[in-house]
Amino acid sequence: MTRNDRLGRGLGALLGDYMDTTQLPEAREESPARLPVRLIAPNPYQPRRAFPPDELTELAASIRANGLIQPILVRKAAKGYEMVAGERRLRAVKQLGWSEIPAQVRDADDRTLLVLALVENLQREELGPLEEADGYHRLRKVFGHTQQEIADAVGKSRSAVANMLRLRGLPPAVRRMLAEGTLSKGHGRALLGIAEARQAADLARRAVVAGWSVRETEQQVRQAIEQARQEKTKEAEEAKDRPEDAGTVDPAIDFLRNALAEHLGTRVTIGWKGEGKGAIRIPFDGARQLEQLFAAITGKDTGGFLD
Repeated sequence: MTRNDRLGRGLGALLGDYMDTTQLPEAREESPARLPVRLIAPNPYQPRRAFPPDELTELAASIRANGLIQPILVRKAAKGYEMVAGERRLRAVKQLGWSEIPAQVRDADDRTLLVLALVENLQREELGPLEEADGYHRLRKVFGHTQQEIADAVGKSRSAVANMLRLRGLPPAVRRMLAEGTLSKGHGRALLGIAEARQAADLARRAVVAGWSVRETEQQVRQAIEQARQEKTKEAEEAKDRPEDAGTVDPAIDFLRNALAEHLGTRVTIGWKGEGKGAIRIPFDGARQLEQLFAAITGKDTGGFLD
């Protein structure tokens, strides 16, 4: 069974007895009506927001050569009709100047409009990641469906649906790159690991410019997370050694700290309140700097025994 065969088989979970769950209702054998194009309004729940002109031109050329093989699906509206499925076909025949189009009329509620439009686009792999995520979100928030029900309806795993929904939490700049197609949903999932919006956007831009693969983006995200962890630890350690009131630091102590830092060539902190025990903290980065500090303090060469 192919992926497209699976799509829609769980629609009964969302639509009940409205349709044969093995196929979209527009595929039923029934003579379509010919409806005036001007009386058909767009689907208000259409998840797809972008209809590239070159794709519509290509479809229009195919319809001109072969005719409209599959009629569109509509429902009755207060004034005329409202699209349920087949919006690309409607747009294409408008390009051809058709005044009428074959259509099947069905009784369909708002939920059905969203579900069928979503499944139709998924079958044709025409939805961008954010369009798909927004469609799932509306099924959850507007119609109260669970992630599992949505997954069954569109032929995906629950975790796949959950991952798509998480993309909606990306910063606006990253979502824009996803919408433009410069980043894939795999890149988007990788960037979810970055909590800071500006950093996530910066990594996204670098991924686009450098042409990182999803795997490379995941690696860069892991490195960024580790670097942030190290910086947080460093800040905590510095705060631990910092006097509670920096404005009351004894100038003499501050002079000694600066002198030690200059002599050792690294940052030095002195934690002491003027009486009792205190501590001098000298951080270092790797074996080489430790040996340099040892030599500066003792005047002796380690001979590279840490190498």
